[in-house]
Amino acid sequence: MKSFNLSSFKNKHFLALVGNLVISGFSVLTIAILYRVLTKSDVGTWFFFLTFLGLADAVRTGFLSTATVKFYAGTTKERGLQVLGSVWFLAIALTVIICLLSISFFIFSGYITNEALIITIKWFGITFLSSLIYNVTFWKLIAEEDYLKILWLRLTNSGSMILIILLLAYFKMATLYNLLLINFLTNCLTSAVALLLGYTKIKTFVHRQKETIKEIKDFGKYSLGTNISSNLLGSINTFVITFMLGPSVLAVYNLPQRLLEIVEIPLRSFVGTGMSAMATAYNTKNMYHLTFVSRKYPGVLTFAFIPIIIVAFLGADIAVGLLGGGKYAGTEAANIFRLLMFFSVLYPIDRFNGVTLDILHQQKINFYKVLVMIAANIPVAFTGIFIFHNVWGVAIASPFTLLAGLLFGYYHLSKYMDYSFRKIIQVGYIESIQIVRRTIAKFKK
Repeated sequence: MKSFNLSSFKNKHFLALVGNLVISGFSVLTIAILYRVLTKSDVGTWFFFLTFLGLADAVRTGFLSTATVKFYAGTTKERGLQVLGSVWFLAIALTVIICLLSISFFIFSGYITNEALIITIKWFGITFLSSLIYNVTFWKLIAEEDYLKILWLRLTNSGSMILIILLLAYFKMATLYNLLLINFLTNCLTSAVALLLGYTKIKTFVHRQKETIKEIKDFGKYSLGTNISSNLLGSINTFVITFMLGPSVLAVYNLPQRLLEIVEIPLRSFVGTGMSAMATAYNTKNMYHLTFVSRKYPGVLTFAFIPIIIVAFLGADIAVGLLGGGKYAGTEAANIFRLLMFFSVLYPIDRFNGVTLDILHQQKINFYKVLVMIAANIPVAFTGIFIFHNVWGVAIASPFTLLAGLLFGYYHLSKYMDYSFRKIIQVGYIESIQIVRRTIAKFKK
């Protein structure tokens, strides 16, 4: 039994899963508290702020995160120093530019009447700056597959935030202002810890090379477009609901979105480990292993999602009550959650379609894929609101959006490698059976 525990803990999939469980668990607990101590309007404003922050972070993360993993994973020491130094240079430059834009919007905030937008403009710049060091360190650790350090950083960030929120809730001091301040301070704390422990390798800044910077820029311009478009895709519904139906309706819509963490946790874990594995295979010209990973990971996740979806479908009302509290009982949240969970069985294949296209240097196609999804989402969402005049008008757009992106990505990816739905399911089934058998055998030992 001791051998089983040690080997499990050293496994990168296990550590990645634990890390995502930690951050998602803290996130769900935080949301459950906020839904109970804040008004619907304040909860909606908080999610509105996070949406804008997410779009800005999509610029930095989209431009550099995939590029960091692709060019840094499995490379030589000298090349690694040049790549990481160039990433630091570009990350700092992008952060400065976006913060300057934030300041320019702040100057004209007196002419804005929307309260949620005013609050967002005031807190956006400093919050975005506070996450710079933490984010670059996170990308580097993913490329190095050092998920234990990632786990410690996530514990520092999310753990400190939830602890302070619990204290504020206990002393009845939980306000939107204090929440924004805590978010900023915990980012600063995590960045400071990463610096003190030497995780950042920020000194590689001096090893940056013009050629490497250009190489990352050329690759990143399409992954940037993909990431911004992906975040915009997720944000479109937020904007539509906020400006057409109000922040209170947004609070209801975000409940099932947050409950989707039940599938997003394992999905993010496998995407992180799968991306680094495929990048290493591509950089070492091992196309067989790259193809195998592109089938195995989504295939295994598809089978793993089926029992999760069944349980979530049956317990949707209970989940909504636990997360949101009694005031959200009887709203559309539970049935929207059922709708989203039903189609989540397609998430693994869709997500790995995009990752594989990036690794194969087809980031332009991945960018077009997201644009197709946006083109499918917008007309359906507006038409839905025009017909239903409630949150269901937006919710029904999700399946159409997912299917449009899945089919587009699949069609183009099959041009560049031996790739098919049938082989994903076959490999996923075989690997799932082997995982179950190995797990049972370890428990028997």
